[in-house]
Amino acid sequence: MSRERYLSGREAAAELGVKLPTLYAYVSRGLIRSEPAGRNRRYRAEDVRKLKERKEQRRDPSRLTENALHWGMPVMESAITLMADGQLYYRGRNAVALSKSHSLEQVAELIWTGRLAEGKPAIFNSTSDVLAPRSQVANEASRDLAAVEAFEISLRLAAAEDPAAYDLRPVAVARTGTRILRLLAATAVGGQPAETGVARTLQQSWVPDEPQAAMLLDAALVLCADHELNVSSFTARCVASAGATPYAATIAGLCALGGVKHGGNTERVEAFLKEVGAAGHVRDIMAARLRRGEPIPGFGHPLYPEGDPRGKALLEATATTYPEASAVELASTVVEEASDLIGEHPTVDFGLVILSLAMGLPASGALALFALSRTVGWVGHAIEQYQSDRMIRPRARYTGEHPLVS
Repeated sequence: MSRERYLSGREAAAELGVKLPTLYAYVSRGLIRSEPAGRNRRYRAEDVRKLKERKEQRRDPSRLTENALHWGMPVMESAITLMADGQLYYRGRNAVALSKSHSLEQVAELIWTGRLAEGKPAIFNSTSDVLAPRSQVANEASRDLAAVEAFEISLRLAAAEDPAAYDLRPVAVARTGTRILRLLAATAVGGQPAETGVARTLQQSWVPDEPQAAMLLDAALVLCADHELNVSSFTARCVASAGATPYAATIAGLCALGGVKHGGNTERVEAFLKEVGAAGHVRDIMAARLRRGEPIPGFGHPLYPEGDPRGKALLEATATTYPEASAVELASTVVEEASDLIGEHPTVDFGLVILSLAMGLPASGALALFALSRTVGWVGHAIEQYQSDRMIRPRARYTGEHPLVS
């Protein structure tokens, strides 16, 4: 367990600049969680930090927006995703539970319309033939490109042939979202948009002899469908706020996802696992990284101090589907060593890469899954933003040279 996760009473009070009775008052008001620790009690460091931030913001309101843009206080309203008590919820429904019982298409309808269908959602009943010609051209143009770049090309070509995308009413945007999702699934496998679900489309192309893999792929897609205002979703909302089409908002999300600090995390995890897999000495490799001041990729998430529930669910589902896979055994060893060395838990990026390795997916398969699933969230955020009819336009605090006064 991480030493940084809990504080003693005196440490917590000192951090807040208060006396112990005041700390106890905060606990009684539910502002700080505590639990027994021998004959004393210990206090959640995360709660202490958040309370300290709120106090500082009250003293200096001008810092509110600056801090909010970096894992800070909420900056806008959304009814899509909630992260609370170490869990992830889509419109009030636990995402891990949904990943075990519903398809990506069903969760897409939930995120886009608020309805959770049993069976095939109605919005996915429309034909996808309108994009078939462009899909073939896109496949030829993006044959040797990585997933994110290939997706961008497909969307840019298809957008020119889909005038219905300019209809920004919620129901119309949801229908456009279905076309985008099918197009990207087809691009991922180098085929044509099909009526089969995204997971089945991927399974039939990537692992055709393993029909059981479709359920695992669907679970991964559902778990990654949205994650509140991450950098790609916020970018998609900004573009949608300007009145751009869902295609443009999705392309913007892809551009952000392609950054090394976002979707690029999966590539770092892949490189790390390749390193430890080749060396065979997991603890030595991790210790060497720590000595060099390098992080352990795929472990620790600022929003989940007790562990990313998506990473845990993905690893469990992969181990159930592929119990004999060498990647599953490697994951178990790495997770155990990471817990012992740094007290951190695996993230969704780690889970996606292990799934990809166990299933034998193509290069960048983990990132392709991530991008496909997150498209659902980008379209959902675009729908919300269109409905708000407000352009996102924050102000900057000027820190440059001021004009000279004559």
